[in-house]
Amino acid sequence: CLQQAKEVIPSAQHKETPVYLGATAGMRLLRLQNESAADKVLSSVGNTLRSAPFNFQGARIITGQEEGAYGWITINYLLGNFKQVSGWKKLLHTLKSLSETSGALDLGGASTQITFVSNKLTSESPDNQLYFRLYGKDYQVYTHSFLCYGKDQALQQKLARDLQASTSTSNSSLPDPCFHKGYERTINISDFFKNPCTSDKKKQLPFSQLYIKGEGDYQKCRESIQKLFDKSNCPYSSCSFNGIYLPPLQGDFGAFSAFYFVMKFLNLTSEPNPLALNKVISTIESFCARPWQEVKTAYHHIKEKYLSEYCFSGAYILSLLENGYEFTEDNWQMIHFLGKIGSSDAGWTLGYMLNLTNMIPAEQPAGPPLSHGSYVGLMVLCSLVLVSVLLFAWLLFHKPKCLQKGIV
Repeated sequence: CLQQAKEVIPSAQHKETPVYLGATAGMRLLRLQNESAADKVLSSVGNTLRSAPFNFQGARIITGQEEGAYGWITINYLLGNFKQVSGWKKLLHTLKSLSETSGALDLGGASTQITFVSNKLTSESPDNQLYFRLYGKDYQVYTHSFLCYGKDQALQQKLARDLQASTSTSNSSLPDPCFHKGYERTINISDFFKNPCTSDKKKQLPFSQLYIKGEGDYQKCRESIQKLFDKSNCPYSSCSFNGIYLPPLQGDFGAFSAFYFVMKFLNLTSEPNPLALNKVISTIESFCARPWQEVKTAYHHIKEKYLSEYCFSGAYILSLLENGYEFTEDNWQMIHFLGKIGSSDAGWTLGYMLNLTNMIPAEQPAGPPLSHGSYVGLMVLCSLVLVSVLLFAWLLFHKPKCLQKGIV
């Protein structure tokens, strides 16, 4: 990546080009598990970046709240939703609906974020609120990051829960409906429970390895995944899951990162408009039902580990959106799966850079004066309106004599 940057950026500008590194949920988990190991990783990365000819500005682990906020900034900046306009064009934008920004749905390997502007946001959970002033406008944003609910860690959680619920402690074989029929995987138990996302479900077992055998049953897979979302307790007016406050969903949502990659693999992103929810469900259900050998042959160019998890990932995305965030068949059309917006990637990194370099001003910049063509057009429009008003007034107060006699 650094080598490519050296080639793309003119050498005369290398020294003045800033480089930032932000690490996300994988490193947040490592810091929970082994803080000194996380520090060593950041130190090593920092040393490598310092050796490059750019202006290194530091490497750090960002919070889940920051990750959600930067993703929201990225997609709305790229979509032009921050009203980067001035002059008389502002009037046109003020006529738009209140839902003028898009929400952001981000899914990684270790965490997932939901961020959006809501005019029904209450003050009952201040930890989930952020305030931004961008281009002279104030935004009150809801955001939450769920650590351990990225697609990779959610799978680990599900397996740990299935193992915990298993009645047999002597059998090292575990059937799993979220893997294709004919697929097998071996897991080392000692490594499995070292993970902070699964350590609370640790179980003493007489075997050191677990053998997973796929069943390829979408409905049973969904039932298994839904147990990850605890909806039993909500201390607020409304919640997503695990007792976390969530205001009513509002506006369109851009779903990116793994949301997009999984849906793209399943060929569910090629349509210009979002597909109906029942079509998405039937596609994932059909894919999960295919035998592993058939899937492996059809997608021989994809690494086996990733290919084997698309059934789970598809079912998990639906469970997260439906059971976790309560998207329904009625508002499913609000979700747009995005890989790129224009030529730029949808994700948190652009928002991170825009924030650190102060490239989005808090106040609306002074706009340039109208062009000659715009000025002439505006004057003609004003003249026509004025003539119309004068003509109407003359007709109103100078009625024809025949009309006056008729009235008498």
